[in-house]
Formats: sequence, structure tokens, C-alpha cells
Amino acid sequence: MPPVPTLSFNNGVQIPQVGFGVFLVPDDETRRAVTDALEVGYRHIDTATIYQNEAAVGEAISDSTLARDDIFVTTKCWNSDQGYDSALAAFDASMKRLGLDYLDLYLIHWPVPSLDKYADTWRAFEKLYADERVRAIGVSNFHPPHLQRLLDEAEVVPAINQIELHPWLQQIELRDFHAEHGILTEAWSPIARGGDNLRDETLVAIADKHRVSTAQVILRWHLDLGHVVIPKSVHKDRMASNLDLFDFSLDEDDHAQIARLGAGVRVGPDPDEFSGGV
Repeated sequence: MPPVPTLSFNNGVQIPQVGFGVFLVPDDETRRAVTDALEVGYRHIDTATIYQNEAAVGEAISDSTLARDDIFVTTKCWNSDQGYDSALAAFDASMKRLGLDYLDLYLIHWPVPSLDKYADTWRAFEKLYADERVRAIGVSNFHPPHLQRLLDEAEVVPAINQIELHPWLQQIELRDFHAEHGILTEAWSPIARGGDNLRDETLVAIADKHRVSTAQVILRWHLDLGHVVIPKSVHKDRMASNLDLFDFSLDEDDHAQIARLGAGVRVGPDPDEFSGGV
């Protein structure tokens, strides 16, 4: 595999544009899955407290012969840990489970507007960043009003916003907001939930034209738009396929056809309403 390209955060830190996500990977499968991902060529691993597999991610990193500096690690602060003191304690707990001396990226997992704690949580993130315990801080599932509040009240601009983003939910307004304020866009569920989506006639035609899979077409679309993506698979051959994106390119007509798929359909919850049981 050729090296995965990197993108620059607003503080100069580099993030590999394609990462390996471990959402819904069972704890007892995560160590092997992350080991396989690193062997295939991934250098960016994305986990979260709520996934309950941080320890297994850390074990796979410890097992690897790669230098720690060669692996970019993201985890996230869960909704019930929001608030200044709680977020600091949650970070310590995540680091203990991961077994790492520093973290590359820490994210607020959801804004949870009903709690109204994300501004205090961000202040804790700013302290962790100032103390050099994390190389970059960001958010996940934030809408423009949530981001604007941080821009108005905080000192550090989020490096990235990880959001649900795929051809059926293209988030143009939010991506434009990111671009205006120097915030990278990262896509979770970058191919939605697969299944029928991967049999979409438009995507199948584009895939046949380039002799690639429909999943590769979607991931290439993300890369062309400058997104960070974190596809997930526990199958090593599919991990490799999801990383094999750099020997073909989409043309303007391909992009125009994919743009017409955007129907605003979510596969996950609405961030304005989601509380995660808190």
C-alpha cells in the first residue's frame, strides 16, 4: 500500500486522511482487528470511551513494532463525563486504559445541548492541550450553533469535527462552516451502513467505470472533498480494500452524479436531540 496522505490541523499537527474505526467492534475482537489494520497500513486508529474497547486498542498498539509516533490515536469523551472536572477525570481513565503517555486527538463525542455542559467540557480540553497531554482537540457531531458558541467563548478553535457524512447526508452547510473557520471535516459512517446503499445504480456504474468497488468510490469521493474518513471492518481483506484508494480518481461527472444522491438521510441520531441516555 502507498502511504496514506495526511491533512493539517489548524495547529499544524498532521492526521492521516484514512483511519480505522472500531465502533461496534467487540472488545475481544478489537486487539486482533487493530493489529490487522496496522499490518495492512493504517496509521490512524479511532476509538471512544463508549465503545468499551480502548484497552484492546492500547494492547494492539503496544504489540506493534511501529514507533508510537507513527500511530495517530483518537478517543472521545462520552456524554456522562461532560463538565470540567468530569472530562479531566475521563481523560485520565481513557489514557490508563489505552496505556499511552499522550493522545493525538481528543473529541467531545456529542454536544448534548440539553445538558449544556459542552462549553465547560471544552475548557477542560483546553487545559489538556495546554498541558501537552493531547496534540489536538476537537469535537464530534457538532452543528454550526454549537461550534459558534465555542468560537465565541473559547480560546482554542476545534481542530476537527467528526460528523455523520456520506453521499446521502452531504452536510454542505456544515462543511462550509468548517472551511470558513479552519476546522477539518471527518466522516463517521462514511459509506452509511452499506447494504442497499452499496448497490445504488449510480455508484455501481461509477465503480464499474473505474473497476473498483462501490465502497472505494464513496471513500475516494470523501478524499477528493478533503474529508478524513474512518471506515470499519473486521475482515483484513476489506480493510485493505478500504485503503486501496490511491490508484484511481473520480472525474467531474462522477462527482456531479454523487452530489445528486444527497437526500439528507441520517443513519444515526440528530445531534440536536441525542443525549445517549444521560
